[in-house]
This record gives sequence, C-alpha cells and structure tokens, in this order.
Amino acid sequence: MTDPGDMAEQLAAVRADNARLRRLLNEAGMPDSLRHGVRNTTAMLRTIVRRSAEHAGDVEAYAAHLDGRLNTLMRVQATTDAFGEADLHTLISDELMAHLVREGERATITGPRVRLRPKAAMVLALALHELTSNGIEHGSLALAPGRVTVSWQIEQSDPEPVLALIWKEAGGSEVTKPTHRGFGTALLEDMLAYELEAQSDLTHEPDGLRCALSIPLAARIGRSVDGEAIQAADDDRE
Repeated sequence: MTDPGDMAEQLAAVRADNARLRRLLNEAGMPDSLRHGVRNTTAMLRTIVRRSAEHAGDVEAYAAHLDGRLNTLMRVQATTDAFGEADLHTLISDELMAHLVREGERATITGPRVRLRPKAAMVLALALHELTSNGIEHGSLALAPGRVTVSWQIEQSDPEPVLALIWKEAGGSEVTKPTHRGFGTALLEDMLAYELEAQSDLTHEPDGLRCALSIPLAARIGRSVDGEAIQAADDDRE
C-alpha cells in the first residue's frame, strides 16, 4: 500500500506543477481553449514520465512502457484536436487494436454512446492502456483462448449520472494478484480518483482480471449521446 504521506506529497507536487504551468500560459496570452489543451497535455506528460520512472524495474522496461503510454496519449490528443471530444467505444477499440486485440475476435465492446472531454479521454485511455498491457503481459490475453469484454452503462444518480464501466477478462489460468503495486494499479486507483473522481474495484479472478469503474458523468467529464445531452463546461479545478 502507498504511504498516505507519500500520496499527499505526490498530489501536492502535481498541483504545484499545474499552478506553475497555469501562470506561464496566462503570461503568454494564449486563447483559453488552447491554454487548457496545452496545460492538460503537458501536465499529463509530466505525470506519466514521473510515475513510469518510479515504477520501472530497469531502463529497457521503462523505455518500452513509457513509449506505449505516450503513444496512447498522442493518439487521443489527435482525436480530440480533430473532433473536440472522444467517442468511448472508439477509445476502447483503438487501444485494444493497438495491441492487436480485435473487436469481434478476442474482444467484445458494448454500451451506449458516450463522448468524453479531452482531459477525461486522456486519463481513461491511459487506464485502458494499462489494463490491455497487463492482460497481454500477465493476464488472460497472454493465452490463446483469452478474451476481454468491456461493457458500460449510464446509471442515473444525483447530482449527475454515473458512467459504470466493467473490464472483464476470461480464458486465463490461475491469474493471481501481483506482489507489488505498479504504475497501472496506481493509475487505476489513484489517478482516476484524483482526475475524474472515479471509484475503481480491481478483482483478480482465477480466469482473468475484473476492473469495475464508476465515473461521475459531470459536464467536465463527458456526455451521454443517447440520453439527454450534458452541456460541456470547464473544469473549475483547472
């Protein structure tokens, strides 16, 4: 488990970095939309580099994992730059396909249409990258019969609806909980909570990992396209 004191220091460092970057961009006179985009991407890059180094076992592993995480970030950045938002289904299928896990073959993806704001899309895409990488390196997707089902629904709640997403692997054999807490676990349990106010539940079942995420679908996070649209709004914490 992470020491509470260390966690508080890490969160304070992230907030301090964001504050410094905010001042620099304000002084540069950038338009609001561009300023938010640059700040979000730069802050995310800093977090990925720092956290990857903290959890890397050696230089080669650090380089390989960092490259994959940055590729995910850049892919989402290109999408949100072009369309302003990211479609959740596409976000999932693209990440799986980047690891040669094809929908309709080894992956099933199902849920209502949801569009995510840029920052939320980046954070969730990184979580999906860690789940996919872990499944291929250590979980069910390392085996030929291994499959994954990613499903979600919108649950009505107060004050905003909740995006309930489940990642469920199957076809594995004697999957066990890792002996140490790596970058992926820290991201799923800590970064999602900090950035998206999400709750996560990781269960290492015998045939594969099950990850349940509960994310408040506030305006700064995204909107349900099938239901009543949620008006986009800026993140007050930014």
